Amino acid sequence: MSDLDDLIKSIPLADIAAQLGVSEETASEAVNQTVPTLLAGLQAQDTTEPQAQLIDAADNGDGQEIVASLFGEKTDDVAAAAAAPLSSGVTDGLVKQLLPILAPIVISFVMKKLAGGGGAAAPQQEQAPAPQQGGGDVLGSILGNMLGGANQQAGGNAAGNVLGNILGGLLKGK
Repeated sequence: MSDLDDLIKSIPLADIAAQLGVSEETASEAVNQTVPTLLAGLQAQDTTEPQAQLIDAADNGDGQEIVASLFGEKTDDVAAAAAAPLSSGVTDGLVKQLLPILAPIVISFVMKKLAGGGGAAAPQQEQAPAPQQGGGDVLGSILGNMLGGANQQAGGNAAGNVLGNILGGLLKGK
């Protein structure tokens, strides 16, 4: 099982569906698209200082701060791009609500992988290790492997690649 699969399986879909007022099927579809979106946003970070802010925000469970740091003014565009290939039940508004819910979970999972652990379903209260100088290569490798799994998981569906290209274009101008 890939790291991406592990991360997605660790997300409490029933709780998220209830919080958003949607079916578990709709929540699952949205989560399956939104998690790679968050990972792509993380991968687009190019300095360790914003990554340190993301770690602090994840420790505090502040999903809004994480989303703002990852996507900035482009959050609406990112949500629309993530929702576009999905069913009509998953709107950009739903993805926009989901981003701050999933952000601390995704950051915590990635930081745990970076520290050599197996990932976690929810943010931990303990302080996550700050990225080391040169740690960007390790983080980039972890994120690249996870996002590579997203493309394989799509089973030849070009939607994952299209989303990656759209997000790449959107986030370069953040």
